[in-house]
Amino acid sequence: MGNSFGTLFKISTFGESHGKSIGVIVDGCPPGLLLDETFIQSELDRRKPGQSKITTQRKEEDKFEIVSGIFEGKSTGTPIAIIINNSDQKSKDYSHIADKYRPSHADYTYQQKYGIRDYRGGGRSSARETAARVAAGAIAKIFLKKIDIQFNAYVSQVGELSLDKSYHELDLSATENNIVRCPDSEMAEKMISLIDTTRKEGDTIGGVVSCVIKNTPVGLGEPIFDRLHAELGKAMLSINAVKGFEIGSGFSGTKQKGSEHNDVFYNEKGTIKTKTNNSGGVQGGISNGEDIYFNVAFKPVATIMRDQQSVDVDGNEATVSGKGRHDPCVVPRAVPIVEAMAAITIADFYLRNLTPTFQD
Repeated sequence: MGNSFGTLFKISTFGESHGKSIGVIVDGCPPGLLLDETFIQSELDRRKPGQSKITTQRKEEDKFEIVSGIFEGKSTGTPIAIIINNSDQKSKDYSHIADKYRPSHADYTYQQKYGIRDYRGGGRSSARETAARVAAGAIAKIFLKKIDIQFNAYVSQVGELSLDKSYHELDLSATENNIVRCPDSEMAEKMISLIDTTRKEGDTIGGVVSCVIKNTPVGLGEPIFDRLHAELGKAMLSINAVKGFEIGSGFSGTKQKGSEHNDVFYNEKGTIKTKTNNSGGVQGGISNGEDIYFNVAFKPVATIMRDQQSVDVDGNEATVSGKGRHDPCVVPRAVPIVEAMAAITIADFYLRNLTPTFQD
């Protein structure tokens, strides 16, 4: 029913924005892994609402509880269940759209598909669900840290403001130094100003989150339908408000000739490497050991603090008024979500790659 992701490292999320709680079941985590709960909480804190003037002011502490799958702080190899209670719902803020379809929301499609919808904050379609993914992604990160795989996502664009630098030119350790999560301090200030101005206008704006995965071993990914970049794309496109995904040279690569775009191999002290990395670390759907890098495009948040024309459930013309607490730009809080889904994808393929083979 579309609530699960992964094959061997598999997550299933549950809960709604204005329900009692949300949560996730992580199945396939190897046994004996020391689960650093302080780290898991720090990841949730990066995503939680109310962290700055450019995010939604909903106040959720996002304190989690692990209710199964661990013993004496270590994973047992059985399903790990995590629950995060909701505490700051204001359901009455949504009573005015109980019978109206908000533009560019899931209201109409959910109603048509299921014949019923939870209009309070979007229910299951709310980005509130992503907190569960971040908790699961933290476990994947803890696991992958054992083999030194690193994930660094950052905001590279807000509206027309684009960071015209390669990740090689940036100090990615500076990403958390500002509220917009852009590692370039000068551009960060411009982005913050643009988001704040947009918020005051009662409007929203989109942006791009870029992600770099370092130290991925060669061989992750399966041929044809389970290609690594295809699964990364699926992971990213499953995140709320995502409208685009490109890996490596992406769309800009269409402007090059093959002689310009090809990544030439060379031998560096017994290790095969490539002189360029237009492939984005994936060739033939399989990781080649180079950095994996990709961009994720987020649309403007659909809820704006302005009146919009729409229709009600009976098809009559209606006016939808913007109420509630919403992000004027989703990308600052999306950074840990992108990292989480990337980690879950890589963890799954890493475990799949451990399947024994028999050779002469």
